Amino acid sequence: MSRLLYESSVSFEGYLIIPFVYGKADNYEIYSYKLLSEIGQKSQFHKAENPAEIYGNSLSNIIEIAKEHIEKHSDFVSHGDSFQRRYTYHQNLIIVFQQDDKYFYDHYPPELLNNIAAPKLFKSEYECLTWIKQGLDMRHTRQRVR
Repeated sequence: MSRLLYESSVSFEGYLIIPFVYGKADNYEIYSYKLLSEIGQKSQFHKAENPAEIYGNSLSNIIEIAKEHIEKHSDFVSHGDSFQRRYTYHQNLIIVFQQDDKYFYDHYPPELLNNIAAPKLFKSEYECLTWIKQGLDMRHTRQRVR
């Protein structure tokens, strides 16, 4: 599996559809996807890989396949867009959440959907993003120096 294409992710009905290149056939890329659910482990599709079991020939095609599957099989009704504050930085996915006057985040590396966020609260979205970027910049710089 190639890295997850967070920059091409789409929020849809309480899920974040995250495409990736599954493989190649005759120099054509074959796409698949993974899902994150706004209700986390309570959803059968949280962190699921291609529950539709159908692959696509383009990013737009695989997104449509995922949307159709979600429409038919979603196990909850969403009441908003929990993924509206999502960012890609050094190919990492960062999702910022707000609860009352506090901000926190989820952080996923480029290759897998494992949340590696630190349990930390912030006073603003800007403070949260600045802290994350500083940490990723330090790690990115160390990797280039090696």
